[in-house]
Amino acid sequence: MEQLHGCPTGESRGQATVFPSLGQYLPLLKKLADEGFNMCADLTAVDYLTHPGRPLPEGVSAERFELVVNLLSLDRRERMRVRVQIAESDVIASLFDLYPGTEAMEREVFDMFGLLFSGHPDLTRILMPEDWDGHPLRKDYEIGQIPVQFKQVNS
Repeated sequence: MEQLHGCPTGESRGQATVFPSLGQYLPLLKKLADEGFNMCADLTAVDYLTHPGRPLPEGVSAERFELVVNLLSLDRRERMRVRVQIAESDVIASLFDLYPGTEAMEREVFDMFGLLFSGHPDLTRILMPEDWDGHPLRKDYEIGQIPVQFKQVNS
């Protein structure tokens, strides 16, 4: 199995993908930034609660959540996807100091999935009201109902 900086690698739809452990995550991203991956195009998460059988490289243990980071090297015109397995109780390092543009993306992952980022400058809700209970993109989040009021329309 191929590795990059000690992490298993693979391919996803033609894109190079690396699978660091939680402890390898921040050191790997620092190395990739030093190698020219100077832009974080996207950072999001996936809840695999109802789909635990996804394909992963040998030695990578599936967890409920997966953090997905998409990096770009503008000079080399190259992409790199980073996929980190995260248990519900884990806390992952923030990328804010390395990629300041991830501030809002990490807040969205916190808000929608409840994942915690250590070292984040303002880990507060960004989409839902501050007093909202739960995290709407979790697979076990109850589907609720919000009453909608319409204005009287003249026909």
